Amino acid sequence: MKESLKNILFVLTVAFAAAVLWVWSYGLAPGPGGNGGVQVVIPPGASFRNIEKKLVQAGIIRPDMRFRLTALMMGLSRGLKAGDYILDPSMSPAAVLERLARGSARLKAVTIPEGYNIRQIDRLFAGQGWSAPGEVSRLAHDPAFIAELGLAADSLEGYLFPDTYFFVRGGQKPRDMLAAMVAQCRKVMRELRAEERLGARGMTTREFLTLASIVEKESGRPDEQPLIARVFLNRLRRGMRLQADPTVIYGIKDFNGNLTRRDLETPGPYNTYINKGLPPGPICNPGRSAMRAVLEPAKGNYLYFVSRNDGSHYFSTTLASHNRAVARYQKHRKRKRR
Repeated sequence: MKESLKNILFVLTVAFAAAVLWVWSYGLAPGPGGNGGVQVVIPPGASFRNIEKKLVQAGIIRPDMRFRLTALMMGLSRGLKAGDYILDPSMSPAAVLERLARGSARLKAVTIPEGYNIRQIDRLFAGQGWSAPGEVSRLAHDPAFIAELGLAADSLEGYLFPDTYFFVRGGQKPRDMLAAMVAQCRKVMRELRAEERLGARGMTTREFLTLASIVEKESGRPDEQPLIARVFLNRLRRGMRLQADPTVIYGIKDFNGNLTRRDLETPGPYNTYINKGLPPGPICNPGRSAMRAVLEPAKGNYLYFVSRNDGSHYFSTTLASHNRAVARYQKHRKRKRR
């Protein structure tokens, strides 16, 4: 009896060793092979079965039950990370699993231009496959998400700092990307000592970002932005209307690119031709130079500016000189900026 039991145990041991060898011979063997690296995107929350399917479709591994057994033996059946990977088809299945477990995914650059608003960022993210259409806009207006970021605002407009970011394709959700942009905005404001300077002026962060966003939309030239900031600060101090076209445009749903007199005469919260003071909130996401311009405006009594039609502006201190500049630089425009 004892001899029979020994024989059974021996057979089982040999069978187990053979099974382990069978699995490891697969796990350590080279993959199908091919030319160069292959992109494989593993989405967040993907199951092991879905990951395996993607690897087979990409030609990284062959369909074989031993892939799952290899992962079980390595303790990696639940530890694979989402991301955008470049994998070599000649890699062994074990090496592929190790790469996915390390999460050494490829980073992708995403550039948010200065002056983009939430709607434009939404289209950019959706167009590049980072999010579904409308998802960024929904998140940017979600009170719970905004509160989670520690902001007292009704949207993230103005807080999504324009910059070049590096994200993991498929490994980062839109909410994580927006949170990174808000964090960068706070970082830049700390570098500019914004809160310290604003406190001395009696201006809130929201008012600061609102004015910076208007400056950003009026001119993308860093050398002119301090002058434009000075114009608006002087107007605010005197109780004059800002009369900023970009604010009116922001308040027009589905703006067609043609700002009319009727638009300027239509009441609305963002119409600074009718309302005095700043609009309810930022109209875009300003960059560092526009922020700095509000904190360090040019000196002078400027109250007006008009485009020279070459990307620059002419600044005036009186309405009479402004009207002369309008006549000179805007001969073909029927409407005058006041």
